Amino acid sequence: MTEQAIIAGCLNNDPAAQRELYNRFSPKMLSVCYRFAQNREDAEDMLQEGFIKVFTQIHTFQNKGAFEGWIRRIIVHTCINFLKKHKKFNESVDLSYATTVHVKEETVPSIMQARQIIECIRLLPIGYRTVLNLYALEGYSHKEIGIMLDIEESTSRSQYTRAKAMLETILIRKKIIEVPGTKENISWMAAFNR
Repeated sequence: MTEQAIIAGCLNNDPAAQRELYNRFSPKMLSVCYRFAQNREDAEDMLQEGFIKVFTQIHTFQNKGAFEGWIRRIIVHTCINFLKKHKKFNESVDLSYATTVHVKEETVPSIMQARQIIECIRLLPIGYRTVLNLYALEGYSHKEIGIMLDIEESTSRSQYTRAKAMLETILIRKKIIEVPGTKENISWMAAFNR
């Protein structure tokens, strides 16, 4: 089924088209949800809520930009709303972990490191994790993040900086990257610096 046929079918509430859309995009969107969620159950709830919105709002897709990008924006906003609804941002953050760590050379991590980094991102406090995901991985500006999360733009910037520092500390502790300054330093920060 082509993308246009799927969209047309979903506009007519065709179950086969809806199933095809879900099967085609749910694996990628589940990984987006997983980055924001506390656990697999939350990620699956976010995914289900997100796809309900996709199906009920498909008439608003105007063929401007990629269809997958349109779905992704809905899923990301659903994740944020889920976290707000369930007051996940109220968890405390231990700032003692957010120390500045010097980074030598910056290159993009290998695929294996990327998986390990994503798992370590999930260890961050929810506020840090959310800002890091939105800024570094989803491409939102700090101004947009501030609006989405009802925080100041400067708060988004500081949470992002602290999230990167805390993530680097976790990566060093788990021996995914070497201690900065060593000869064998595996740099990973380029993926988060833009």
